[in-house]
Amino acid sequence: MKNIALNHIHEALGAKMVPFAGYNMPVQYEGVNVEHETVRRGVGVFDVSHMGEFYLKGKNALALIQKVTSNDASVLFDGKVQYSCMPNTEGGIVDDLLVYRISEEEYLLVVNASNIEKDWNWIKKHNDMGVEMENSSDEISLLAVQGPKASESLQSLTNVNLSEMDYYTFKIDTFAGVSDVIISATGYTGSGGFEIYFKNEDAEHIWKAIFEVGADLGIKPIGLAARDTLRLEMGFCLYGNDIDDTTSPIEAGLGWITKFTKDFINAAQLKKQKEEGVTRKLVAFELTEKGIPRHGYDIVDEEGTKIGVVTSGTMSPSLKKGIGMGYVPKAYSKRDSKIFIQVRKKAIPAVVVRLPFYKVS
Repeated sequence: MKNIALNHIHEALGAKMVPFAGYNMPVQYEGVNVEHETVRRGVGVFDVSHMGEFYLKGKNALALIQKVTSNDASVLFDGKVQYSCMPNTEGGIVDDLLVYRISEEEYLLVVNASNIEKDWNWIKKHNDMGVEMENSSDEISLLAVQGPKASESLQSLTNVNLSEMDYYTFKIDTFAGVSDVIISATGYTGSGGFEIYFKNEDAEHIWKAIFEVGADLGIKPIGLAARDTLRLEMGFCLYGNDIDDTTSPIEAGLGWITKFTKDFINAAQLKKQKEEGVTRKLVAFELTEKGIPRHGYDIVDEEGTKIGVVTSGTMSPSLKKGIGMGYVPKAYSKRDSKIFIQVRKKAIPAVVVRLPFYKVS
């Protein structure tokens, strides 16, 4: 089990620590609902240093990214971030990731913690272009400072005008007196904010600085459990739940990051899927009666016949109702379709809805 750089601080704060993707991670501090609300209304800090970071460098760096990812990275400019995925050769997804363009010949790929080794080997396998690859996952710490008060909270720590940063852009600048920090206007909560990348040796200093300047705004540490409820309210996919090696980006509603204006791994099969349609789709649903849908619960029709499985589900802290996602046959994928979630021995009615569940005001 690996420890992140700030492990001792989380333990000192009384965080409940759990094994996650091979790392000892803080799952909660005060409780999921309180932490969730802190991010939706104020500002909270997630330690997500378990995420993976790969640097790709050289004149063919873009060509390699274009080959292994589904989105069109040629539209990126210096300081721009793109959400993408890496298709496998069987119609599924190796991983979803963020692509950062640092310069014309240098990119940063941010991948899921559970897939670091798999992703590295996949990209390396397809690197027949002499691209220099550097796995910096063990050297980099990452804090996600999220919520509507994030910009106000962090502004005194940097000369970068945070309020003027566009969504999915980044700057490399001095932050809390530390040089070469990546300040990224990204996140996984839907409530705005920033993700801050820096070297492990600067982690404690930066953590303390963030909590000092944010004290008046009620800044709090937030665990991974609230990160999951926040992302689910927005309908953001979680690798290993909603997408994996067996789900295609077309089935998962990720056609918008699957661009057929270029060639990439398994493009022909995915293009065929898009043109001919798919037999199942990832849908969002809300329970219309009391109950909590959980990952792995069966989705059934009116007769009780199994038609799918819940990939993500929870009691929404913001909406106070059961929400979830799951794959169902195309016939049940239309908005307002009636489905049922098998919660123990009871089939609880649900309705298919449009994402996001939670509308940020």
